[in-house]
Amino acid sequence: MKKWLFALFAMLVSVAALAAVNVNTASQQELETLKGIGPVKAKAIIDYRSKNGPFKSPADLVNVPGIGEKTVEKLKPDLAFSGASTKAAAKATAATATTPAGAQQAAKQAKAAAKPATTPPAAPKP
Repeated sequence: MKKWLFALFAMLVSVAALAAVNVNTASQQELETLKGIGPVKAKAIIDYRSKNGPFKSPADLVNVPGIGEKTVEKLKPDLAFSGASTKAAAKATAATATTPAGAQQAAKQAKAAAKPATTPPAAPKP
Protein backbone atom coordinates (compact mmCIF):
# COMPACT_ATOMS: atom_id res chain seq x y z
CA MET A 1 0.00 0.00 0.00
CA LYS A 2 2.83 2.39 0.85
CA LYS A 3 4.49 1.72 -2.49
CA TRP A 4 1.23 2.47 -4.28
CA LEU A 5 0.81 5.75 -2.38
CA PHE A 6 4.38 6.71 -3.16
CA ALA A 7 3.83 5.96 -6.86
CA LEU A 8 0.66 8.08 -6.82
CA PHE A 9 2.53 10.93 -5.15
CA ALA A 10 5.38 10.71 -7.67
CA MET A 11 2.89 10.80 -10.53
CA LEU A 12 1.16 13.88 -9.10
CA VAL A 13 4.45 15.70 -8.64
CA SER A 14 5.50 14.93 -12.20
CA VAL A 15 2.18 16.26 -13.52
CA ALA A 16 2.70 19.44 -11.54
CA ALA A 17 6.13 19.90 -13.08
CA LEU A 18 4.72 19.66 -16.60
CA ALA A 19 1.77 21.97 -15.99
CA ALA A 20 1.53 25.59 -17.10
CA VAL A 21 -0.55 28.65 -16.30
CA ASN A 22 -2.28 30.41 -19.18
CA VAL A 23 -1.69 34.09 -18.44
CA ASN A 24 -4.60 35.05 -20.71
CA THR A 25 -7.27 33.13 -18.79
CA ALA A 26 -5.81 32.48 -15.32
CA SER A 27 -7.48 33.79 -12.19
CA GLN A 28 -5.54 35.74 -9.61
CA GLN A 29 -5.15 32.60 -7.49
CA GLU A 30 -3.80 30.64 -10.46
CA LEU A 31 -1.31 33.40 -11.29
CA GLU A 32 -0.15 33.42 -7.66
CA THR A 33 0.98 29.80 -8.04
CA LEU A 34 3.80 31.07 -10.26
CA LYS A 35 7.11 31.53 -8.46
CA GLY A 36 7.74 35.23 -7.85
CA ILE A 37 4.14 36.29 -8.54
CA GLY A 38 2.22 37.46 -5.50
CA PRO A 39 -1.17 39.15 -5.17
CA VAL A 40 0.01 42.56 -6.40
CA LYS A 41 1.73 41.26 -9.56
CA ALA A 42 -1.12 38.85 -10.28
CA LYS A 43 -3.60 41.75 -10.09
CA ALA A 44 -1.34 43.85 -12.33
CA ILE A 45 -1.31 41.05 -14.95
CA ILE A 46 -5.10 40.81 -14.88
CA ASP A 47 -5.50 44.61 -15.09
CA TYR A 48 -3.05 44.84 -17.99
CA ARG A 49 -4.74 42.09 -20.02
CA SER A 50 -8.16 43.64 -19.34
CA LYS A 51 -7.01 46.98 -20.79
CA ASN A 52 -4.73 45.73 -23.58
CA GLY A 53 -6.07 42.32 -24.61
CA PRO A 54 -4.38 38.93 -24.46
CA PHE A 55 -0.66 38.39 -24.20
CA LYS A 56 0.89 36.95 -27.35
CA SER A 57 4.30 36.00 -26.00
CA PRO A 58 6.35 36.08 -22.78
CA ALA A 59 7.95 39.34 -23.96
CA ASP A 60 4.55 41.07 -23.60
CA LEU A 61 4.67 40.52 -19.83
CA VAL A 62 7.51 43.04 -19.54
CA ASN A 63 4.89 45.74 -20.20
CA VAL A 64 3.11 44.86 -16.95
CA PRO A 65 4.14 47.22 -14.11
CA GLY A 66 6.35 45.37 -11.61
CA ILE A 67 7.43 42.61 -13.98
CA GLY A 68 10.84 42.80 -15.58
CA GLU A 69 12.86 40.74 -18.03
CA LYS A 70 14.46 38.59 -15.30
CA THR A 71 11.06 37.65 -13.89
CA VAL A 72 9.79 36.76 -17.36
CA GLU A 73 12.84 34.56 -18.02
CA LYS A 74 12.23 32.66 -14.77
CA LEU A 75 8.55 32.21 -15.57
CA LYS A 76 8.84 31.09 -19.21
CA PRO A 77 8.75 27.33 -18.49
CA ASP A 78 5.56 27.75 -16.44
CA LEU A 79 3.67 29.99 -18.87
CA ALA A 80 1.12 29.24 -21.55
CA PHE A 81 -0.61 31.67 -23.88
CA SER A 82 -3.40 29.41 -25.11
CA GLY A 83 -5.32 26.48 -23.71
CA ALA A 84 -6.37 25.91 -20.12
CA SER A 85 -4.35 26.61 -17.01
CA THR A 86 -3.31 23.34 -15.47
CA LYS A 87 -0.67 24.23 -12.94
CA ALA A 88 -2.88 25.40 -10.10
CA ALA A 89 -4.97 22.24 -10.01
CA ALA A 90 -1.95 19.99 -10.27
CA LYS A 91 -0.07 21.94 -7.62
CA ALA A 92 -3.01 21.81 -5.22
CA THR A 93 -3.36 18.07 -5.71
CA ALA A 94 0.37 17.51 -5.24
CA ALA A 95 0.36 19.65 -2.09
CA THR A 96 -2.50 17.61 -0.66
CA ALA A 97 -0.62 14.39 -1.34
CA THR A 98 2.56 15.46 0.49
CA THR A 99 1.25 14.22 3.84
CA PRO A 100 0.32 10.60 4.53
CA ALA A 101 -3.28 11.63 5.26
CA GLY A 102 -3.33 13.77 2.13
CA ALA A 103 -1.94 10.90 0.08
CA GLN A 104 -4.66 8.62 1.41
CA GLN A 105 -7.28 11.25 0.58
CA ALA A 106 -5.87 11.65 -2.94
CA ALA A 107 -5.93 7.87 -3.35
CA LYS A 108 -9.57 7.73 -2.24
CA GLN A 109 -10.46 10.50 -4.70
CA ALA A 110 -8.68 8.67 -7.51
CA LYS A 111 -10.45 5.44 -6.60
CA ALA A 112 -13.83 7.20 -6.49
CA ALA A 113 -13.18 8.79 -9.87
CA ALA A 114 -12.35 5.38 -11.34
CA LYS A 115 -15.68 3.85 -10.29
CA PRO A 116 -18.17 3.47 -13.12
CA ALA A 117 -20.85 6.16 -13.23
CA THR A 118 -23.56 3.53 -13.77
CA THR A 119 -23.32 2.02 -10.29
CA PRO A 120 -26.90 1.59 -9.08
CA PRO A 121 -27.84 3.33 -5.85
CA ALA A 122 -28.10 1.19 -2.73
CA ALA A 123 -31.57 -0.02 -1.88
CA PRO A 124 -33.15 1.83 1.04
CA LYS A 125 -33.42 -0.09 4.28
CA PRO A 126 -36.98 -0.85 5.44
